[in-house]
Amino acid sequence: MTKIGIILGSTRPGRNGEAVARWVLENASRRTDAEFELVDLADHNLPLLDEPYPPSLGQYTQPHTKAWSEKIASFDGFVIVTPEYNRSVPGALKNAIDYLYAEWNHKAVGFVAYGSTGGTRAVEHLRLIAGELHMADVRSQVALSLFTDFENFSVFKPIEAQLDALTATIDQVVAWSDALAQLRTKN
Repeated sequence: MTKIGIILGSTRPGRNGEAVARWVLENASRRTDAEFELVDLADHNLPLLDEPYPPSLGQYTQPHTKAWSEKIASFDGFVIVTPEYNRSVPGALKNAIDYLYAEWNHKAVGFVAYGSTGGTRAVEHLRLIAGELHMADVRSQVALSLFTDFENFSVFKPIEAQLDALTATIDQVVAWSDALAQLRTKN
């Protein structure tokens, strides 16, 4: 069965992303077309990239890199939950992505973002990164506004329409993950 990782891309204390990621997992887990697992970057203790060789060589020396590689390689696709920090991607998320290369290749990725403008600028940056990693980023995305989807900017209460956006995003991630399976088996 297709396996999708839901990556929680913020490690910040008191982060809004934890509630968002649990919402994604809760709704995704009702599906029967794929398996879903929450991957919290805070649980992986990845220091700033500390490998001596480029990730494209796959010559990992650090135990944390090898564990991260194994985790990411186990998935067929991803839904990345990300805040927007300073019009871009959180440093911890970019660092975690940069640790690996082949483990991301030929996999689908969708985005659930949040921020004052729905995290859209972070997603635009992630789409560029995904292209470099030979990932298929899906068109649908969830853009959660701190003004309409959070009470007092901190209590997650998404408007009803966000569930439709989430469903469309997951539908596309699962479909593209399945479609790309043949490319993954060739490598």
